[in-house]
Parts: sequence; C-alpha cells; structure tokens
Amino acid sequence: DGKLQILKVSSALFYGLSSFMITVINKTVLTSYRFPSFLFLSLGQLTATIIVLYLARKFNVVKYPNFSYDIPRKIFPLPLIYLGNMMFGLGGTQALSLPMFAALRRFSILMTMILELKVLGVRPSFAVQVSVYSMVGGALIAASDDLSFTAYGYTYVMITNALTAANGVFVKQKLETIEMGKYGLMYYNSLFMIVPTLFGSWLTNDLQKAYDFEHWNNPVFCFQFFLSCIMGFVLSYSTILCTHYNSALTTTIVGCLKNISITYIGMFIGGDYIFSWLNSIGINISVLGSLLYTYVTFRKKSSTTSSSSSSTLLSVKVSGDDYEEPLLSTQNEKSSINTV
Repeated sequence: DGKLQILKVSSALFYGLSSFMITVINKTVLTSYRFPSFLFLSLGQLTATIIVLYLARKFNVVKYPNFSYDIPRKIFPLPLIYLGNMMFGLGGTQALSLPMFAALRRFSILMTMILELKVLGVRPSFAVQVSVYSMVGGALIAASDDLSFTAYGYTYVMITNALTAANGVFVKQKLETIEMGKYGLMYYNSLFMIVPTLFGSWLTNDLQKAYDFEHWNNPVFCFQFFLSCIMGFVLSYSTILCTHYNSALTTTIVGCLKNISITYIGMFIGGDYIFSWLNSIGINISVLGSLLYTYVTFRKKSSTTSSSSSSTLLSVKVSGDDYEEPLLSTQNEKSSINTV
C-alpha cells in the first residue's frame, strides 16, 4: 500500500531529524555551556510535553482519554522507562564525547532485536543480524581505545540502551492493546513522572544548581534551553509515531543512523573528543554496519516476498484504517524485520 509506505518513511525521517536536533542542542547546553543539571533539563522537557499536549487537547487538535484511576496500571511500566531513558540519556550526553556516545548507543539495537524476538515474536533476517553485530563490534573496538573514558558516562549510556530497547518494544505493545493512543501515552508518561523528577531535583540539590547557573541572562543560551525542552516533546512524539508505523528495531536503527552524522559533527561540538586511530577505526566500522542495515531495511521487497502468504497476519488499527502486516518473518523473506 503506497499510503502506508509513505507514512513509514516520513515517520522515520521525522524521528531521525528530531533526534539529530535534540542531540546537538542537548550537547551544547550541557557541555558547551556547562549547565550543571541534566535532571533539571529532564524536568523542563517533561513540563513542555505536558503543557503542549494539554493545550492541544483543549483546542481539539489531539485527542486522548480523560484521567482515570486505572490508567497507571494500564501503561505501567512505561512512565518509569520513559523517565529513566530521558535522564540517563542526558547524563550520557553530558559525560561522553558525541562520537563515543553515538557508538555506544548502538548497543540498544542488539537489545531491541532480542526484546522484539522475546516479547513480540519478531525474528530478524540473517542480513539484519550481520549488520547489527557489525555495529556492536565496531563500538567495542572504539571503546577499547577511548582516551576520554569515564566509568559513569559509560554506565549512563548502557542503562539508556536497555531502557531504549524496552521503551520501543513496550510502546508498540501498549499502542496495540489499550485504547490510549500515542498522545495519551506521551501525556500520562510525563504527567506521572513530573512530581518524582521535581522531588529528585530537590533531593539532589539540582534545583539550586540550576537556579545559580550563570548564563540565565544570556539570550542565546535561554533560547537553546527552551529548544531543548520543546524538542523533548517533539522527539517523544516522533519516537512513538515511528514505532507505530514501523518496527521498534527500525525506530532504534533510525536513531542510530542519525548518529552517523552526529559521530563526525560531534568531533567539533563540546571540545571533549580525543582522537586515536583504533578508536576511529572502530567508530567507522560501526558506521558501516549502520549503512548496511539501512540498505537491508529500506530496500524494495522482492516480488516473491510481496506475493508470499505464509506469514501470520495481524490487523493493526492506524488512524482509522485497518491494514495487515506479517507478524513473523518467513524463511524465504529477504526483507529485514516486520512491523507488528
């Protein structure tokens, strides 16, 4: 279906652009300006999401269910995953150079591939597996000679990888099993987590650190901080949209393809990247793996694949239209991983 294919590609491009912009803006705010609290920045992003979605619903731009006491049970554990992914992602951005952050984030692809198999029953093709292992292998080589290594930065990124994989898979599951919708998930994830985040910021003295920050009188910084908060909402929306029309693995991969450009541009942002040959070789191997996956995932399906009817089919409701997609990959299928 042509319309569905356009939705798939456009949602993936939208997510990639949003992810690129927020990564660069966050790095500038947290590293170039040395903003002291990634937790406070998370609070700003949650607040922006709540305000924008509340106003959009009030003016009938979007729709999502009214609050009820069973909503936390329906969407759990997504709010916790959502907040953790946001906080540790910002922490990793602050602690690591962008090239290494981008390389290490590719571990989330392997985790997503495993989770999609276990939770959604989706098995990737051999070509997908080869590309994923290439990305992860390159990241390991790069990490083995990272001259700017920080243990807490690596820890933040690996936690983010696990949460990214879990978020992609469970968002997919929740969108298909409850009448919440992508807007409802975004709004209630942020709403339920804003008080714990505010309390955490107060407990760690991050509120005071943010209040005492010296650049609040700098209009350029304030504009970038505002953009970072707004882009948090845009990225959340684009992530759910991309996961809705594509597989969770494809969403994660698009984010990592964005990291190809971030990898090289990031060498000049923040001033914290230290070059070494082994590190550079590993980063480039990981980039080549990303390019291979892009080719495997988005290439045109062969006629034998399109005519195959041996896959299990699942009807999925999207914007009022029903369509069917293969649930499990078949032996003769040449494409990568199927939308569930």
